[in-house]
Amino acid sequence: MSESQPALTLGSSPASLTRRFIGLVFFAVLIGPNCIPAAIAAPTPQEVDRSLSRAISYLASQQQASGAWRAPQGESMAMTSLTLMAFMATGHVPSEGPHGKNMERAIRWVVDRQLPTGLLAMNQVHGIMYEHGICTLMLAEVAGMVDEPLASRVRTSLAAAVKLILQAQAVPKVNQHVGGWRYSATSNDSDLSATGWQLLALRAAKDVGCDVPSASIEAAVSYVKRCTARPGGFSYMPGDGVTATRTGTGILCLEVCGNHHAPETIAAAQFLRRRPPRYQDGWFFYGAYYSSIGMFKVGGDYWTETRDALTTELIAHQAGDGAWTGNSTNEFSNGPIYCTSLATLALAVEYQYLPIYQR
Repeated sequence: MSESQPALTLGSSPASLTRRFIGLVFFAVLIGPNCIPAAIAAPTPQEVDRSLSRAISYLASQQQASGAWRAPQGESMAMTSLTLMAFMATGHVPSEGPHGKNMERAIRWVVDRQLPTGLLAMNQVHGIMYEHGICTLMLAEVAGMVDEPLASRVRTSLAAAVKLILQAQAVPKVNQHVGGWRYSATSNDSDLSATGWQLLALRAAKDVGCDVPSASIEAAVSYVKRCTARPGGFSYMPGDGVTATRTGTGILCLEVCGNHHAPETIAAAQFLRRRPPRYQDGWFFYGAYYSSIGMFKVGGDYWTETRDALTTELIAHQAGDGAWTGNSTNEFSNGPIYCTSLATLALAVEYQYLPIYQR
């Protein structure tokens, strides 16, 4: 795939017909060497297309012989799942096109490593529910894109993964943590970050026919709302301070669960209009992913202003080989596959190829 021949054009997506070719993004004037000009032209749809094409070419070049993609510590189910979603978000599907067979290999690689408990994670020490939620979301998104016999394996794996998420939510917790998730399937507390992945996974799984009780979604939404903070935005745990990254997480959680334009969402969206995620932020790529999809679902000026800010930040920091690597203040330690996959997922939202993106 060459830079002059992007896999897709944003102009072909129905959601892009009303998109401005050039937008202005306004940043507060910052004092210091990393200052961004007060007003700069946002990337055009064609520039976004080219950026995504380069990113997909980079990700394709990094697939391992096993079918997996690597984290710095080795082959990773989470990195493989994030990369698969990046391919799907840009219009690539298993078994079709230049990446189809390799995508099928990667899906099988993930499913083959599911534990009898239903757990989809290789990191057994810390944060396994992050990995599990990401993998479960991927299986829910790909479930309608694969043919038999792989489709049956995906559905079976997805059902077991969803069951584990529901069991983890039901672990007894004090009131402020009820309804959420944290690092392990037995955690008795919750945080918004881990909860975000599980809730997206459950919502996507419910959309493809998995048995997800409405009460579980409602309990999770209640937890997310307890993470709101004044004057608007979301925090890591109830009572913590607001960050742009967590605010994007909270917005997307409420939007995908049908709480469209809830008061908490609008207050948070106003916060992100004033202060979108910036490259120097901690967990910038994570924040870009959630903020991009969440604000797209909110729509209107909330979306267009956030889109222009995020595309400007992302494309400005893409390397010549198509990758994003992060830096010491954000996710550098997670490696370029993580950063590049999340950047791709954030930039591709207007294509609406992934079911979770659709309004």
